[in-house]
Amino acid sequence: MNDPVNQPKHYTDHPSGIECIQITEHMGFNLGNAIKYIWRCDLKKDAIEDLKKAVWYIEREITKRINHEMECGK
Repeated sequence: MNDPVNQPKHYTDHPSGIECIQITEHMGFNLGNAIKYIWRCDLKKDAIEDLKKAVWYIEREITKRINHEMECGK
């Protein structure tokens, strides 16, 4: 049964049988979102759009870490 609020089909149809949130809830926001978009890209209509969103979150995480290193003097 597809529950679009609690268990959308594109979150629960992964061949592994694992729901994406079971992995991403153990990560930070940016990395968790990147994994989410990669995870479901082939389960939705526009894989390229989801992969571009994943890249956006990865680039944001890289910038955050670079800024943190600069602030800490690394």
